[in-house]
Amino acid sequence: MKRCAIVATVLAVTAPFAVACGSSVAPDVITAYVAGNDAAAIEAVAAGCTDGYRISVVRLPKDSDGQRLQLARRLAGEDSSVDLFTMDVTWTAEFADAGWARAVPDDVAGPLRDTALGGPLRTATWRTADDPEPRLYAVPTWANTQLLWYRPDLLRRYVKRRTPPRTWDQMLADNETVRTAVLKENAELPPAQRRPVPSYIMVQGAQYEGLVVWFNSVLTSAGGSVLDPADPSRVTLNDTPEHRAATVRALRVLKAVATAPGADPSLSNNTEDPARLGMERGQATFALNWPYVYSSMRSNAATGTDQNQQVPFFPEMRQFAGLFAEEAPAPTAAQLAEANKVLATRFAYAPYPGVAAPLPARSTLGGMNLAVSTRSTKTELAWRAVRCLTGVDAQRQYALKASQAPTAKALYDEPEFRSAFPMGNLIRLQLGDARAAPRPSTPMYATLSTMLAAKLHPVGAWDPENLVDELAEAARKALAGEGLVP
Repeated sequence: MKRCAIVATVLAVTAPFAVACGSSVAPDVITAYVAGNDAAAIEAVAAGCTDGYRISVVRLPKDSDGQRLQLARRLAGEDSSVDLFTMDVTWTAEFADAGWARAVPDDVAGPLRDTALGGPLRTATWRTADDPEPRLYAVPTWANTQLLWYRPDLLRRYVKRRTPPRTWDQMLADNETVRTAVLKENAELPPAQRRPVPSYIMVQGAQYEGLVVWFNSVLTSAGGSVLDPADPSRVTLNDTPEHRAATVRALRVLKAVATAPGADPSLSNNTEDPARLGMERGQATFALNWPYVYSSMRSNAATGTDQNQQVPFFPEMRQFAGLFAEEAPAPTAAQLAEANKVLATRFAYAPYPGVAAPLPARSTLGGMNLAVSTRSTKTELAWRAVRCLTGVDAQRQYALKASQAPTAKALYDEPEFRSAFPMGNLIRLQLGDARAAPRPSTPMYATLSTMLAAKLHPVGAWDPENLVDELAEAARKALAGEGLVP
């Protein structure tokens, strides 16, 4: 009892909610601690999960670091109030090694190997020192993958091609063709009639996880990796001539984007939303971003709801203003199909670009998994709740109401899903084993990511040949617990 009181005192400094140290929660209530930014979607599904239990949702902070910190403090303090918790895809190894996430039982894990996509399953898999082989330590709930977003109208007009670029080099060349052509047109027009020059390639270049995601995607597409997937204690950025060459190729791509003519001057500050807005403002022909930008472009082009600013290059979408107004009912599949058809004329999607033609392009996985706490005293009910919160019906709701990509294969063939996610086939492809690029799997991922981002930032202000060894040394220090987090 004394220990629980100490834990409660420590957590009260950082947590806005009380620690449950006794039996104040009813025996049939399963408490789920979920990411604050995703809580509404999970609460809606949880309301229908009532098979002999009820789910009480506790909201964690909206940022990933805050979520991880609060969960770590509760679980390290053996807080039995935590029955379920959502895990970012980068936490699996850390939480499994710490003994906080319970291994998924065979009756739950077995069916997933047939019904779930391979990439998301890998994000929930780890092998602890006590495991004879890798095991699931969470259940994939939804997934994410970045796509190439582009302006097909600009490609047709200036590049004289209808197909998007397949490699970063081709994208850079196409971007320069568009940039110089628009500059030439503007030079012949009065200042009031000149258009924004779409010279940016919108990426995430700020010093945070998004920059590591960009680097990891390009590195994996170049045939390299940060750590050996078979031995995550081994850094593979420069351990062989082939690996070193792959890392150099990846860094050259990042530098080329950051230093190209007309490059985004704010690239070193860009996260996902600035990259999204740059595309909507007409400043870019290309962007690398998550699928949520599709619905954003569609609704903002139609209504101008984002900062009261309509998408200036897309007046054709304003015919759908009533359809996407804030108070309007949810559009039907037929209505969405019509809007999507118009949207495709000026905003389209394509596979993540590759580095060299013989190598498959890979995109780093994002998403959310659901774990059962080893501190829970209601394990049987907890796994029953997990089945409900991660099943096909639940994932359908997450997809249609919260725009979260499913991990269940079956949903990608449903007409309703395809009307909301016309890029569904591409998402499914990139979430598969052949195209997914999991982030480095290690219990030290948080430190590793922070140290890599510090070395990579600002993008382009370094020499690729020299940075390889600096990145490798930073990675080795992170794994050994020797590096100071910048």
